[in-house]
Amino acid sequence: MLSGARKGQPKWDTMSERFDCNNCNESLCGRKYIQVEEKPHCIPCYDRLYANTCQGCKEIIGHNAKELFYEDRHYHENCFRCFRCERSLADEPFTSQEEALLCSDCYCNEFSSKCVACDKTVKPGSRMLQYGGSTWHEDCFMCHGCEKPIGAEAFIPDKTNHYCVPCYEGRVAPQCSHCKKALTKGGVTYKDEVWHKECFLCTSCKGPLAGQPFTSQGESPYCVKCFSSLYAKKCAGCNTAITGFGDGKYVSFEERQWHQPCFKCSRCSVSLVGSGFFPDRDQILCADCNSDD
Repeated sequence: MLSGARKGQPKWDTMSERFDCNNCNESLCGRKYIQVEEKPHCIPCYDRLYANTCQGCKEIIGHNAKELFYEDRHYHENCFRCFRCERSLADEPFTSQEEALLCSDCYCNEFSSKCVACDKTVKPGSRMLQYGGSTWHEDCFMCHGCEKPIGAEAFIPDKTNHYCVPCYEGRVAPQCSHCKKALTKGGVTYKDEVWHKECFLCTSCKGPLAGQPFTSQGESPYCVKCFSSLYAKKCAGCNTAITGFGDGKYVSFEERQWHQPCFKCSRCSVSLVGSGFFPDRDQILCADCNSDD
């Protein structure tokens, strides 16, 4: 807080009896003096013992000088000036940067951000918006679509532009392939098209596929269960569907297919993946088992 004070006025001694300075013991008869805790002091002693030092000029602030003080620092009225432009701050708004006093204009020019839209200073205390390391006056932060100030409303960034929600949904946002409504966040991309997560469903059972393993038949997505039931080939070893998930690789021979772990000798169960094998009616045999016949 900035405060100003005129120190107590000196008094004249008019008494005839002896009346001395409490510090130097010189007579105060016919001289000005100032009382401190009801003890009289001559003017030189008062200034030396009790006067404050000016933060600006480093000189004593005498008893008859108007003194201003701010945050435990004292100034002559004439020394209370902007560190940059030297404008008097006695009746002006100001701020402090470390120990330097600055008028509002100098502080803004040196330390305040500039609005990226109008390139003017955003003054302290004014309404502003900060996003992505940049600063705007509140009225300068406008929708790239309708060019109206977004203010404190929700907005959606798109590259270097910003849109209010209605403009983004109507002009920029991709459309869900199922419901044809704007997709503003999240979603699922499949075969270069986008869906809301709740709209990306199995073609057969209509169960949600987002976050679940799925496959396709032609252009249509299916959950594993429906695909297995409708289209998957059966493993000749375990008689379950070959879906392409989990141990998805499989071996095909003539018109039969096997999961890779199921492709093994029908007698000794050694894996035949990558090895020679011998068909024997419905069986497949490794070289050793075939030579035993």
